[in-house]
Amino acid sequence: MDGIETTFQDYTISSDKCLLQLDKIHHFLSVEAYWSKNIPKEVVTKAIENSFCVGIYLDGGQVGFCRIITDYSTFGYLADVYVLEAHRGKGLSKAMMAAIMELSWVNKLRRFTLATLDAHGLYKQFGFDQPKYPERLMEITKPNIYGDGNNPCT
Repeated sequence: MDGIETTFQDYTISSDKCLLQLDKIHHFLSVEAYWSKNIPKEVVTKAIENSFCVGIYLDGGQVGFCRIITDYSTFGYLADVYVLEAHRGKGLSKAMMAAIMELSWVNKLRRFTLATLDAHGLYKQFGFDQPKYPERLMEITKPNIYGDGNNPCT
């Protein structure tokens, strides 16, 4: 399985899990992200352990993250994508997505999915679109599972 190790401007984009800064990831997901308010740190830890992860770093500090839940052969789900606000507008999400889409195993997935409230334009650039057969898709969703009581993704 191939990974990611590249630079974009002054940033490093890497899939090396040893570089991930769990406290920063957990803070963003539990406090700032609309989709995972109050997520427990142990849940974030387990999610990272069981996913292909990509971090974005500047001067050793983590400023972005995403993970792919995958079997590396047929299916992938892109999740928890973020870039810290101070680093947005520089093309980092696009650079991270470009690096992901160059992975040979990603290109062999039969289905690669995601859910987004507001970044449709970014993902369309990489081939994502509305489900071709939405009538075939089903889900169980628990938007307030971590007790925020205020999730706009219901």
